[in-house]
Amino acid sequence: MKRTHNCNQLRKPDAGCKVSLIGWIDSVRDHGGILFLDLRDREGKTQVVFDPGNEELAALGSRLKPESVLEISGECRERTTDTVNDDLPTGAVEVAAEEAIVHNMSRTPPFPLDDSADRVNEDLRLSYRYLDLRRPSGIAALKLRHRASQATREFLDQNEFLEIETPMLFKSTPEGAREFLVPSRLNPGQFYALPQSPQQYKQMLMVAGVERYYQLARCFRDEDLRADRQPEFTQIDIEMSFIDREDMYALIEGLLAKIWKETLDEEIQTPFLRMPFDEAMNRFGSDKPDMRFGLEIQDFTEVFRESEFKVFAGAAQGGGVVKAFNAKGLADVTQGEMKHLEETAKSLGAKGLAFIKSENGEWKSPILKFLSEEEQSNLREKLQVEDGDVIFFAAGEWEASANILGRIRLESATLLEKRGKLKRSPTDWKFLWVIDFPLMTQGEEDGRYVASHHPFTSPVPEDVSLLDSEPKKVRGQHYDIVLNGVELGGGSIRIHQPDLQKKVFEDVLKIPPDVVQSRFGYMLEAFQYGAPPHGGIALGLDRLVAILAQRESIREVIAFPKTQKGQDLMTQSPGPVTDRQLRDIHIRSVLPEAEA
Repeated sequence: MKRTHNCNQLRKPDAGCKVSLIGWIDSVRDHGGILFLDLRDREGKTQVVFDPGNEELAALGSRLKPESVLEISGECRERTTDTVNDDLPTGAVEVAAEEAIVHNMSRTPPFPLDDSADRVNEDLRLSYRYLDLRRPSGIAALKLRHRASQATREFLDQNEFLEIETPMLFKSTPEGAREFLVPSRLNPGQFYALPQSPQQYKQMLMVAGVERYYQLARCFRDEDLRADRQPEFTQIDIEMSFIDREDMYALIEGLLAKIWKETLDEEIQTPFLRMPFDEAMNRFGSDKPDMRFGLEIQDFTEVFRESEFKVFAGAAQGGGVVKAFNAKGLADVTQGEMKHLEETAKSLGAKGLAFIKSENGEWKSPILKFLSEEEQSNLREKLQVEDGDVIFFAAGEWEASANILGRIRLESATLLEKRGKLKRSPTDWKFLWVIDFPLMTQGEEDGRYVASHHPFTSPVPEDVSLLDSEPKKVRGQHYDIVLNGVELGGGSIRIHQPDLQKKVFEDVLKIPPDVVQSRFGYMLEAFQYGAPPHGGIALGLDRLVAILAQRESIREVIAFPKTQKGQDLMTQSPGPVTDRQLRDIHIRSVLPEAEA
């Protein structure tokens, strides 16, 4: 036998044809001696009937178990009107089996291979990932990822990009995220690092005259993991020469429009909204704001500058801010929910969470006695406070206060959603460019400047003169693409002048000259041989596909993901190695034998 059709292909016009199918047994049903089974492959399902008059087939059918691999041949025929299954594309037909071969009889799987497995412990599913992926939802996620990748390649090819692979074995640059190190057997005591991104290589490709590069790049970071992080991940990595920020905005908007059309058959509106970093923080308390709902933050610093409430007045007079937002309809917040909100604020550095509830025609709050009638009136008018609302406050340093209220805003939205008072549709696509980030941020403890994005980001031209006097005020040509509260990716126009790049390294970031030479000397030299103006971006493919698939975790759209402890439970990696292997790479374990 040879497969003539997949299991999602047969329709009424195929009735009367001889066909052969092969796949997994999805289910087996015995209806009065007549055996019905659904045969499934990656494309879908077809019903197969075993006639009890065929003794050989009947005997085989009595032994069949779900998830066994079965090949059958027979006649495709129309189902009777009362047996048509409108839920299946193949539901108008069935195959009357004439021959069958069992290629592999399956054991009983450790969990059901349908949507109910979503409620199964994730560690169990990841231990049997090959079964988890066999579920229709698993195959659908991989297909969606494939289509997104294909759309990316087609679009960038049409825009004259070259797909170029960069090395997996790079050098250590420890000023970024923690790296995975790889010892070199041929160079004792020396180490490679797995790349956190192809950043330096793709800039060298611009110096080399490639002009337009892309790669679906594998990247590695040895960081603590969350739902949107993995130790190894894939990014759509792009770099272009002879461009400015406007060129990058147009390119990425076109790429995302192509991906959405090819994967979801949806048109997305372009151009995307743009918002400076300061505005995003002031209005939403986040540099990746979810704009599907309101609850916007407002500034009350001047209102409370002379307030009798010393917490607010002290923040305003000490160079800080007083901010608040109205969580409309959340005055029925429970004591447990309020405690959670307060703990959330404290985890971000707040001493507590000041609030005012508006209930039954009156305001209730421990701080109300400190607020003047004028201050209350200002709050009521500016925040449009009505009965059933609750106001949340933060006071202190600007960025910290914005971050606190930004997080409380999101938590409030979740609580309102549970009450049916707010709706955040996963398909309400609110794309946003966040721009004009500060080039540098200053450490609170040591006062040292660190690059907000990375040290290769070019300053906004009119701010270059401030590098010597006020680096904190310098804006970078950095841009993030955000969707519904998720950062899809980020990039920047790069520094291409060797003197400016050296100045940023040594004078602003205070990296010692010998360290600069060791880590970046080849870049500074390359820039002296006609480096073009250039810029780039990297989009997180895993995050992007998770949004398209409406999945909470990127683990659901990666074929073989790691757990939050960085383990592959299916292959049981990472695992131990032999003493001989360690000797060959000049490594000695310092763990006690019991822990090794």
